[in-house]
Amino acid sequence: MATGNSAIRGTRVGAGPARWADHAEPAPRQHVSYWCANGHEARPLFSAGAAAPDSWDCPRCGLPAGRDRDNPPERPRTEPYKTHLAYVKERRSDSDGEAILAEALARLRNERG
Repeated sequence: MATGNSAIRGTRVGAGPARWADHAEPAPRQHVSYWCANGHEARPLFSAGAAAPDSWDCPRCGLPAGRDRDNPPERPRTEPYKTHLAYVKERRSDSDGEAILAEALARLRNERG
C-alpha cells in the first residue's frame, strides 16, 4: 500500500485530463464521401484545411473508391501468376534463346577439355 504523498488521489489509472473541453477546442473537420464499384459509401474525416485525396479504399470490400458517385473507379485487374520462364519468354525470342544456349554449351565444352 502506498504511504505518504506517493498515492494518486482523485483520479484513476488511465484517465484522461479532467475537463478536456476547457483546455482545447477540436480542430475543424469535414466528412468526405467516397463510393466504390459495389455502391458502398465511405465517409472518412479530414481536417477542414487539408485537401482530401481523390481515392480511398472502401472499408467494407477493399475496392478503390472515388468521390464521383456515378463513376466509381473500376475494379483492379488481377494479373495471373507468371513463372520465371514466362517472364524470360516475354523478353527473349526463340532465336535469342538458342544463341544463348549454344554459347553456354560451347563454354562448358571448352572448360572440360
